Amino acid sequence: MSSQVEKGVRKVLRKDRRYPMEAYFFLLQALEYTLQQLEKPRHVSGRELLRGIRDHAIERFGPTSRMVFEHWGITSTEDFGRMVFLLVEEGILTKTETDSIEDFADGFDFKKAFEDEYSWTSE
Repeated sequence: MSSQVEKGVRKVLRKDRRYPMEAYFFLLQALEYTLQQLEKPRHVSGRELLRGIRDHAIERFGPTSRMVFEHWGITSTEDFGRMVFLLVEEGILTKTETDSIEDFADGFDFKKAFEDEYSWTSE
């Protein structure tokens, strides 16, 4: 992360301590992951970002994704929306006129996404 982004996240944390710095850094990495999946860079919707968050979490944390998020105080997709909009308020992220925190409501069920549907394989 750039020092500018880190400073911005620290400002967010001084205002709102619900989520740790690691959670914000993961979110920003998941945004980068999501953008890399596109044919060309563009603004992504809340739903697209949630898919990227889920996929990046599975790649990075595997079946422990839900536990990692719970450790960070993230128990629903709405938490990611709150984080995104805190970053928007600080000028780290941008939004369009049609973007809304409601875009993150009921995105996916953590238990289902990270446990029930996790692809368990034996080697």
